[in-house]
Amino acid sequence: MKGIAYGVGVGPGDPEFMTQKAIRLIRENNVIAVAGKTAKEAVAYQIAAAVVPEIQGKELVPVYMPMVKNRDLIDVEHQKGAKLLESYLEKGQNVVYITLGDPTIYCTFSYLQHILEKDGYTVELVPGITSFCAAAARLNLPLAEWDEPIHVIPAVHKTNDALDQPGTYVLMKSASHMQEVKEMLKRSGRDVSAVENCSMENEKVYRSVDEIPDDAGYFSLIIAKEHND
Repeated sequence: MKGIAYGVGVGPGDPEFMTQKAIRLIRENNVIAVAGKTAKEAVAYQIAAAVVPEIQGKELVPVYMPMVKNRDLIDVEHQKGAKLLESYLEKGQNVVYITLGDPTIYCTFSYLQHILEKDGYTVELVPGITSFCAAAARLNLPLAEWDEPIHVIPAVHKTNDALDQPGTYVLMKSASHMQEVKEMLKRSGRDVSAVENCSMENEKVYRSVDEIPDDAGYFSLIIAKEHND
């Protein structure tokens, strides 16, 4: 019997946001994988360790997932990572790959999942609290009411989007172009809030577009709602 690969979300930062299922899977399985060169330095590991201290005695498997634009290099590393996980699965060992937030939202595990499934292995995803749901809760903002749509946009600076569709915009992965994004938001006329490092110890909350610093960190999430007079 081959093992099962679990993609397990541990939430956005606060260890109390971890689900009971995530905690159980970490406790019940010996092989814990995490993105990064050193497992114990990964944020996902540190979140899990605060709730499941016995994770320190597990077999920790770091999986290098480069954040570069070279698709050939990325594909090579993804194949290496998948083969690494397969080396455990082939021996009948389950692998629990822990990840920030939810494994279905812009998650590094998705790349491995496609390879593993193509190679005939079973993959199961375990949801976690998403960063944008956590940020909305921190801001005391409903993301959607009645029939409002939600637009989750990564790297909005690449789209030249006017942000003029009805509903709420959630902007992710644009911190490196924050000044440009802020200009887009100002032109949109929307009510803007943001959370940096949501639910982590160094969390910062911004209640307007002007409060958001141009050098906001990678884990910055913006919520832009239609202005209501």
